[in-house]
Amino acid sequence: MTQIEQSEVPPGVAAFPTGDSRVIERMRELRSRWPSGDGVAVFNAAYLEVVERVGPGLGGGGVDDREGAALLGVRCAERYLAAVETATAAGRPPECWRPLLPYRRHPGVRPLQFALSGLQAHVGHDLVLAVVDTCRTLGCDPPDLEGEFERVGDLLVLLEERIHDELMPGPDLLEIADPLTHLVSSWSLERAREAAWSAARVLWRLRGFPSLAEEFRQRTDAGAGLVGRLLLTPCR
Repeated sequence: MTQIEQSEVPPGVAAFPTGDSRVIERMRELRSRWPSGDGVAVFNAAYLEVVERVGPGLGGGGVDDREGAALLGVRCAERYLAAVETATAAGRPPECWRPLLPYRRHPGVRPLQFALSGLQAHVGHDLVLAVVDTCRTLGCDPPDLEGEFERVGDLLVLLEERIHDELMPGPDLLEIADPLTHLVSSWSLERAREAAWSAARVLWRLRGFPSLAEEFRQRTDAGAGLVGRLLLTPCR
């Protein structure tokens, strides 16, 4: 998988140990760097709060399952952090993150949209590659990680709930047929997770065909970016 290995997380970010401590430290550093209204800061704050609350155990299951889920969760978070670092260094982040990064200070985009666009990029692309990363690290196949995938999915559900609870305007602030309501109801985390699981399995099966694997990865990245861009449609 030459091409996919070339898209690995940068060494400085990938050096996190198993567990969430370094991930949390990095997210806290980003929180202190950005103003609260920044679009990426909105997503980072929600993500950080959930990771701090859940910790490396990521729910139930046996010790081995929890360790596998923690590793998958860390690999997923590393992908997000790598994208941010690449953009900060004036590099070219994955396509799924490109809609959010330029729009992060757009006055017509609401905080809820920033957070959901970040979640879409994270699930639609980062989680897919994190499954492949984890399979390579543990020497297993995606079906062996299905339980761990579901536990990480539980964390993402908590993240979505936190986003809605904290950022969704109340009914008194939404006009009738507000475009924000339409945008939010048009996106489904459950469907995004299902698509991510299917994409990860296909990408793993393509590992013996580097050019096809890279083409599929790029298509997955572009598709996630397209949905993320739609979620950022200005609503005011």
